Parts: sequence; structure tokens; C-alpha cells
Amino acid sequence: LLFSPKKNLPPGPLALPILGNLQLLKTSPHRTLQSLSSHYGPIVFLRFGSRPVLLVSSPSIAEQLFTQLDVIFANRPNFLASKHVTYNNTTLGFSPYGDHWRNIRRVTTIQIFSATSLNHSSATRTEEIRFVVQKLFLGYEGASRKIDLSSVFRDFMFNVVTKMVAGKRWTESVDMFGPSLQMNLCDYLPFLGWVGFRGTKKKSMDMHRRRNEFMQGLIEEHRQNKAGSSSPEQRKKTIVKALLSLQEAEPEYYTDDILKGIILVSVLHCFL
Repeated sequence: LLFSPKKNLPPGPLALPILGNLQLLKTSPHRTLQSLSSHYGPIVFLRFGSRPVLLVSSPSIAEQLFTQLDVIFANRPNFLASKHVTYNNTTLGFSPYGDHWRNIRRVTTIQIFSATSLNHSSATRTEEIRFVVQKLFLGYEGASRKIDLSSVFRDFMFNVVTKMVAGKRWTESVDMFGPSLQMNLCDYLPFLGWVGFRGTKKKSMDMHRRRNEFMQGLIEEHRQNKAGSSSPEQRKKTIVKALLSLQEAEPEYYTDDILKGIILVSVLHCFL
């Protein structure tokens, strides 16, 4: 390491062994990064533990990185939680750039974010708006107290998305699908994960197990409904039904894990 050839890297502060530059982020990271940019220039090379980090503070350079050099910077690093939570990095947000990512992006765009999909969900949004207003009116009638609208809007978005996905509310499961891919020291200092630091790996695996069992149950429920009687409720178009149709056409590619990854992205985007 002492005699390795010096690479042509951008300027940056001296990195400590093992920690790298993590010690600089103890307080007010945004101010620290702004100070580093002012001192070293628009591109700064840092090391957060074992991970190389490029700090870019110039809008024009950032635009160039994500337009002309977007393929080089397209992939995300492998985080401890992402491996367990995103089906071994096969979901839209964590899959490496390539044929699989392009196909998942196409399916997600058509089934979730397209104008047609939004039009189909207009009745659901109207129904959920009425539900929220009624809940607020009945729950706080005659009372003079503050209302936490952030949780109200979170539940509203969650209910709209889950009805699009499976045709019903998952109100009791909202905490299961909250944000779970927060950065932690194990992502930068891998040896901490080896010794079970703060139980991070176990927590990630437990969360994945709960979500996986829940989503697998949804898929099995839709399979049974499709094979059984066809009531008006069961004939509603949902994302799960559309994904099962894709699975019937290409069962080797659209495995249950791929389907659950798409369902997961559908639900998690309402927390962003």
C-alpha cells in the first residue's frame, strides 16, 4: 500500500487509515462538505472508510456526469441492507445498468407511472380523499387540537398505492414498508458488519423476511382469485394481476422474486 502507484485523482484531504475521511462528518456534514469544496475546488476526492467518494459542487459538472457520463455513474454501490431488502439488487433502484434494468424500468413505467395507470387510479384517489376527509371530520369533531398532517398524507398515499397494487388497503402494514435503506457505518467499515455491529444485518434480514412473506401472500391470493370465481371485486385491474400476466408469458424471467421487487418499488416510492 505504501508503494502503490499514485492515481490521477481529484484533490482532497488526507485520509486516515481505516476511517478515511469519516471523522470530518461528525458534526454538520453539509457545512463540512461545503468547506471542503471551497478549499479544494468543484471536484473533491474523499474516502468514507473503504469507499471512494466523489464530491461534486459544480452544477455544470454534475450535469455532465449525469448526461454525457451517465453510464459510468449509473450504478449504485452495494450496501449491506440493499442486498437483503432488494432481492439481491434486482429492483429498479439498485439493479446494475444493463438489459435487466432497462426491462424492469420499462415494466415499471408502463404498469405504475404511465398516464394510463394514473387514469385508472383516479377513482381510487377520489375514494381515498373522501375517506381521509371523513376520518378527519369524525375523529376531530368538536375538538380543538393540532393534527399531524404528515402522517395523514402518508397514510393517504400509502392507501392509494396499495389499492393500485393489490386492490385493497394495507393500513396495518404501513410501518413494515417505511424507509429501511438508511446509511450506516457497516456500509463504509465492512468489518463492523462481520461482528454484528448494532444488529444491522439481522434487522435488515428480519425486515426483508416480513415484507417477503407479506408480498408472497398477496401473489398467492391473486393466483387463487384468478383460478376461482370472478366477482366484480376480483375483476378490478391491479398491478399484481398485470405482473402475473407477464409471469405467465415469461415464467423463467418473471420469477416471484422479480415480481415482489417491482411491488416493493411501487409501494416504497410513496415514502420518498
